[in-house]
Amino acid sequence: MAAEEVEEALGLFTGIGLSEAKARETLRNGALSALLRRAVLQARSALGPALDKATGTLLYNTAARLKDPKHLGFLVGYIARREILTDLQLSAALEYVRSHPLEPLDVADFERACGVGICITPEQIEEAVEAVISKHRAELLAERYHFNMGLLMGEARSQLRWADGKTIKNEVDLQVLHLLGPKTEADLEKKPKVPKARLAPAEKQKVAVVENGDMGTEPQSLLEQLRGEALKFHKPGENYKTEGYVVTPNTMALLKQHLTITGGQVRTRFPPEPNGILHIGHAKAINFNFGYAKANGGVCFLRYDDTNPEKEEEKYFTAIREMVEWLGYQPYKVTHASDYFDQLYTWALELIRRGQAYVCHQKVEEIKGHNPPPSPWRDRPVEESLLLFEDMRKGKFGEGEATLRMKLVMEDGKMDPVAYRVKFTPHHRTGDKWCIYPTYDYTHCLCDSIEHITHSLCTKEFQARRSSYFWLCNALDVYCPVQWEYGRLNLLYTVVSKRKIIRLVETGAVRDWDDPRLFTLTALRRRGFPPEAINNFCARVGVTVAQATMEPHLLEACAREVLNEQAPRAMAVLEPLKVTITNFPAPKALEVLVPNFPADESRGFHKVPFHQTVYIEETDFREEADKGYKRLAPGQPVGLRHTGYVITVQNVIKDVSGRVIELEVTCTKSDVAEKPKAFIHWVSVPLACEVRLYERLFLHKNPEDPSEVPGGFLSDLNPDSLHVVHNALVDSSVRSARPFDKFQFERLGYFSVDPDSEEGKMVFNRTVTLKEDPGKA
Repeated sequence: MAAEEVEEALGLFTGIGLSEAKARETLRNGALSALLRRAVLQARSALGPALDKATGTLLYNTAARLKDPKHLGFLVGYIARREILTDLQLSAALEYVRSHPLEPLDVADFERACGVGICITPEQIEEAVEAVISKHRAELLAERYHFNMGLLMGEARSQLRWADGKTIKNEVDLQVLHLLGPKTEADLEKKPKVPKARLAPAEKQKVAVVENGDMGTEPQSLLEQLRGEALKFHKPGENYKTEGYVVTPNTMALLKQHLTITGGQVRTRFPPEPNGILHIGHAKAINFNFGYAKANGGVCFLRYDDTNPEKEEEKYFTAIREMVEWLGYQPYKVTHASDYFDQLYTWALELIRRGQAYVCHQKVEEIKGHNPPPSPWRDRPVEESLLLFEDMRKGKFGEGEATLRMKLVMEDGKMDPVAYRVKFTPHHRTGDKWCIYPTYDYTHCLCDSIEHITHSLCTKEFQARRSSYFWLCNALDVYCPVQWEYGRLNLLYTVVSKRKIIRLVETGAVRDWDDPRLFTLTALRRRGFPPEAINNFCARVGVTVAQATMEPHLLEACAREVLNEQAPRAMAVLEPLKVTITNFPAPKALEVLVPNFPADESRGFHKVPFHQTVYIEETDFREEADKGYKRLAPGQPVGLRHTGYVITVQNVIKDVSGRVIELEVTCTKSDVAEKPKAFIHWVSVPLACEVRLYERLFLHKNPEDPSEVPGGFLSDLNPDSLHVVHNALVDSSVRSARPFDKFQFERLGYFSVDPDSEEGKMVFNRTVTLKEDPGKA
């Protein structure tokens, strides 16, 4: 903008009451300043060059809040004619034009909705306020100025919608003063706060939600994740109220038909590609799609995007559904993009007939990137493209020799995205019926349309495809859902790309997709992360537009919270040291009762044997007790947890190399012994087991970042990411545990039974330590 234009605009904007700073800030927003300039010039042509500040404020708010600029002149006309006088009327006017996207507007209906021509007299305001005060007279006299005056204001406003709020407030103040008189010292004292009733922990954890019409109780975290952006969503059938939504002459009729089919129900979908295992980022998508539907009484489809038969395997279909259900969600219906291949093909023919698609012979390499050369076949005759597309379907073209492309430019500048390509690969569901397969850009929005999805929620990288989403539905005159993008969830110290995980498996860095060092959902389950912890983590991250990159220790903290409530206690020893009690008080093993949850003994106990021979951790004994050391040492007894006994070292037995291999001790009942400095865990008549201790798989936060890891992610592997303890011991109370059962091993951490467990040799994975390692935070 030239200097003269800037000065002219500044003069216009300050002339309606904006400060110079606000006027300059407005100028930095090209779209807003252009609209405001048009509005001011139109108003000045009707009212003259001098506009009062109230009119100026209405003009500014119109330009700033109007979603569709085509209605600007219409609204400014009402402001200039003094028919819209208040912000309340303006808000109603803006909502009306937003709710009625098709022209022409019904002027009489618009004026009724905005209070045009309605004049509220001072007498009407006085009468309304008098009636409200009369209704609450007793409470006012009792509470005096501690009464909630906002209640009076609200009730008076509800009777006189278009009355000026300031005038109502003045009248309320005047009549209250007349009733109560001036404020006394007691009136000026602060009203004492009434303490809120505290919820029991169980009530605190749960909140009622509606799922498919049935009431249920779910952890509050399901709703916490829906704060913020999600609450701004349109209601079903009001898609046109979403900014950027494209309205056509058929939109309102299609939306009416959509509401007839769905009954106004919220419908979402989770649409994974069945060519890999779900990871922690997908957990956010699952929670958002299923959670939003659940919180709003709707349903969520699980739809497999099975349009690329070369990479799809049955194991991925099974694992995806398993993980969705493991996280606590049941799909309303399981569908596949391939269910709709016939309809998609019919629509492709229609798209060609409408002149919106053509068969192209450019090679894949030629059309890659954002500035490929234009297709020389873009304007080929419709009949020719129809014949060639039929030839594609019959297999007369080889792979890469022909594609069907759509005639549009996407938001990222990419031109004419591919709708169909040739692939001579049998499909796992349709067999050899097709040798052409639709792309994501073509399939996704049309499947959403077929299933009457109300909210098509996807991650931010799909924003560039929003224009093609709307364009394609409208080009075919079918119901168009709303696409809304949110930020991805990423974790540091890991990789989640399918290609990179396959490389890790192929090189032997990890065992498979469910290796507990990965952050796939199958890996997290195998490591012992409860689904509730993952859901809580996603809720805390929140639904944001910006990408969220989180530290793993935040997920681990969520796991500790859940496992502390869910995982019963047991005792295990990782580095056993044999201890013989020389004065054991019974000829055979005693039974000791150990609480499953020491903080709540009402949740039961389990029995463990207590024998003359016990095993403790090697690290719980020292031959010399340093200052501050509180565990077992000669001359320093310790208590054995849950036994009621204190042991004292009498003899230290070593092997030929001088390593301590056994302790001989005596025991004393704890009620007669001096209180020891510490109590340690132990096992007796134990089960042998293997314990796998995990650390981060990568050394750097961003193993895929060349500036951080120049040698590539495979060069960043942590050599100490797995430590296997082959000869650990665990108490016999876990004997009947099954894979994925979880325990807290006292003083050691939370552990989960691994599927590798077999008769006679259980295997445990450490999920997390009991406390966060400060070095990892």
